[in-house]
Amino acid sequence: MQQREAFVSKQLLSGNEAIAQGAWEAGVAVGAAYPGTPSTETLENLVKKSDVYCEWAPNEKVALEVGLGASMGGARTLVTMKHVGVNVAADPFMSAANTGVGAGLVLLAADDPSCYSSQNEQDSRHYAAFGRIPCLDPADSQEAYEFAQRAFEVSEQFDTIVMLHETMRIAHTRTMVDVNGERTVCEPDAYESRPEKYVMMPANAVRRTLVANEREDALVAWAEESDLNREEMRDTQVGIICAGALYTHVREALPNASVLKLGISWPLPPAKIRSFAGKVDKLYVVEEACTYFETRVRALGVDVSEPPAGRLPRSGEVTPAHIRAAFAIEEPAHLAPAEGLPPRPPAFCAGCPHRLVYCELRRIKAIVTGDIGCYTLGAVAPYRSVDSVIDMGASLSMAHGMELAGVAERSGRPVVGVIGDSTFAHSGITSLLGTVYNGGKGTLCILDNRTTAMTGTQGNPVNGVTLTDQAARVNPLDVPAGKQLDLVALCEAIGVDEVEQVDAQDLRAIRAALKRATKATDKLSVIIFKSPCRLIDRSRKPMPTIHDCRRCGTCVRIGCPALGKDETGHPVIDPTQCIGCGQCVQSCPFGCIHEED
Repeated sequence: MQQREAFVSKQLLSGNEAIAQGAWEAGVAVGAAYPGTPSTETLENLVKKSDVYCEWAPNEKVALEVGLGASMGGARTLVTMKHVGVNVAADPFMSAANTGVGAGLVLLAADDPSCYSSQNEQDSRHYAAFGRIPCLDPADSQEAYEFAQRAFEVSEQFDTIVMLHETMRIAHTRTMVDVNGERTVCEPDAYESRPEKYVMMPANAVRRTLVANEREDALVAWAEESDLNREEMRDTQVGIICAGALYTHVREALPNASVLKLGISWPLPPAKIRSFAGKVDKLYVVEEACTYFETRVRALGVDVSEPPAGRLPRSGEVTPAHIRAAFAIEEPAHLAPAEGLPPRPPAFCAGCPHRLVYCELRRIKAIVTGDIGCYTLGAVAPYRSVDSVIDMGASLSMAHGMELAGVAERSGRPVVGVIGDSTFAHSGITSLLGTVYNGGKGTLCILDNRTTAMTGTQGNPVNGVTLTDQAARVNPLDVPAGKQLDLVALCEAIGVDEVEQVDAQDLRAIRAALKRATKATDKLSVIIFKSPCRLIDRSRKPMPTIHDCRRCGTCVRIGCPALGKDETGHPVIDPTQCIGCGQCVQSCPFGCIHEED
């Protein structure tokens, strides 16, 4: 090991920034991820540091497999993903829990209570318990920084992948961090082939399960003694078990309560929990989104009381106000909320290339199976044209299922699957392959806006921008064609009957393509609607003008935030938002909106 010169400084860091710093100081050499809120910024910060390689993977399963390979090869590795990404990575995750690791391997799982940017809530710590691997739960950015370093030590000490668990509140809240700045560079040992450890054929898998059994016993003993679990005795009338961001909320809401803060959320320390329970009059568990801790504490035979004024919420974030209410603590005075503020529902940006596609799908009354991304907003007003959004890649598979159920014939409405470019690369390719393989018919649309827009315009295989390129601020619209996935060629190679690429800003071309595809019920048609996201193409054209308007309202119904009505009902264009895309010009049935030269 080589030590670099250290420095100590105080820095205001988010949890994600702190994890990146801690991992770098721990000597991480490889980072892999698929971007997903609230985990994304971790690798975006790690890639900026020296002596570490980072990449966006097509999906979370691939990211973890890359990480396991790097670990097996002797490089400390950090793999990051959001909670639903852990579902995608579950296959290699469960095998890695058996095989163990080479160099330290840490999986950052970022949960999203309250579904701020997700299709569901889940507690990823259940996966840690399922795989019987250690799970560390930092309560603020300082602990995120420290736990990231400890996680690699634990990984190598116990020959196991380690889960570093955070929620949105930890990931995106900034707190002060004492940063050391000293990086430990771990030179990998000479590679040694160990098929008995890494080849998970049944005989080897059984033997590795026995190793995992022994490791579990060792981990429980470690959890009992670890300083990551901390007992804080105050007023013994009330004892609270909590972890993560909930620790800081408990300290704010119940400053006098005794607390058992669990920095290790798997395995739990049975003796320490029983000991703490015996020191307090009543024991409570404060957690959010599920009963992960409560179920396990009760299973130890420890009595858990209900809060005196009612249970805490079982979904969404738990705030200090929720805790005070559950314990009948008077809420401190707050300023009254502002009144009369206009609502701000989510909407496509001005000039978004998805808008006209959804306007046309609405016009033809299509049944749309949707997917995860900005284009999920096709489900809300004014489009209201998306019938399902389940998981990444589901749109194409579900459209095939709709075809098998004969929905189009019975309803007289076309069924159209809609997916984005990054999501198609993530898990849509296999869905499309399944439809082709089984002779499926119908219409599928790939909305190629040249980026992974919803999580912050990250690169993906379709636009060819790598994480290293992104860190170097490579223009996503100026990437060599050889690095970009050719969607037309791919669809043709898979065996799609009809493939067409259309300018997503050309309403006539969109209308014609959808008409052709939905009428050809005996074929499988894929339409690639291509035009860059407005967040990466910020070019502007002159604002159009409105003359002799008939006030039919068609232009306003395209849902552009730059279009509205004045007090007389006359449409107006907001010059601060309009980018001159021409969507309203094309939508006006009477030619009352004119583009300026």
